[in-house]
Amino acid sequence: MVDDQIGRTNAASHALKRAGSFISSLALTFLGLTAITFLISRMTKIDPVLAIVGDKASKEVYDKTYAMLGLDKPLIVQYGGYLRKLLSGDMGTSVLTSQPVLTDLIHVFPATFELATVAIVMGVLIGVPGGVIAAARKGHWQDQVIRVVCLFGYSIPVFWLGLVGLFVLYGKLGWVSGTGRLDIGYDDIVTTRSGILLIDAALEGQWDIFRNAFSHLILPASILAYFSLAYIARMTRSFMIDQLSQEYIIAARIKGRSYWGAVWKHAFPNIMVPLITVIGLSYASLLEGAVLTETVFAWPGLGQYITRALFNSDMNAVLGGTVLIGMVFIGINLFCDFLYKIFDPRLRSA
Repeated sequence: MVDDQIGRTNAASHALKRAGSFISSLALTFLGLTAITFLISRMTKIDPVLAIVGDKASKEVYDKTYAMLGLDKPLIVQYGGYLRKLLSGDMGTSVLTSQPVLTDLIHVFPATFELATVAIVMGVLIGVPGGVIAAARKGHWQDQVIRVVCLFGYSIPVFWLGLVGLFVLYGKLGWVSGTGRLDIGYDDIVTTRSGILLIDAALEGQWDIFRNAFSHLILPASILAYFSLAYIARMTRSFMIDQLSQEYIIAARIKGRSYWGAVWKHAFPNIMVPLITVIGLSYASLLEGAVLTETVFAWPGLGQYITRALFNSDMNAVLGGTVLIGMVFIGINLFCDFLYKIFDPRLRSA
């Protein structure tokens, strides 16, 4: 009885320590992220005052705006004020849109999320089996074909592939729709709920809008998927080659397991942890905004928003977008840590 109580106490203490360590790590990561992005924004040669008042404003107006923005205060005081506002959900006002940056980010991020999610799903569904097959058939024609396809994925400039895709598949063949997320005639018909057009259109039963949105989405998503699957397939192949050379594969074959059974049932589960890391990093990179793809396809997402903000010296928008990107990476890493413990029981007690 006493031993059980002591065991429960120790387990609760261990859980509290893990929770405290997790919260401390998350807080330190957030502070580091905001501090670095804030310092970089202050070290750039872009003058946020000129972005507001213009280069023809008088010195009096310039100095008044400079003081109003708090730029006359010490850097640590500026950061403290910025952090307090950020924790309350205030990222400042965008010079370009005259709206709160948080409102802008809520508006543009779902477009990037939709594009990136479709792209990573396609990349995983093609890239992972492709990498496994390439490793299992190492040196054979299947391996050579998959490696060449991956090589092209690394080598072809994304903007060139996007332009060629638009010219051939949209301009010549008419298989897909053009730039943007929807044809002009469908704008403002579907009520925005999630911000993801495919979901919003499906919820309202607007299947013609769903098809139009999908027709706009499929080409940029396929291009991003191609670059993602090239990386995912290459890393999967590398992980699998290492596992297929292990002794437990030979033992499984001796016990009567078929070759492909040993590949999928024994080797593949053992690469899940590093593979999750690769997929997570690929997804996070897509969520930060595929700038060139969004520019070519006039996709109103995070990448295009930050690019426009940079060109217009809109530092509040740039800083807000950068913080969002950092939070996306933190969130993806936390989710990957959760998945590690599902696929590798040894990590559950760590």
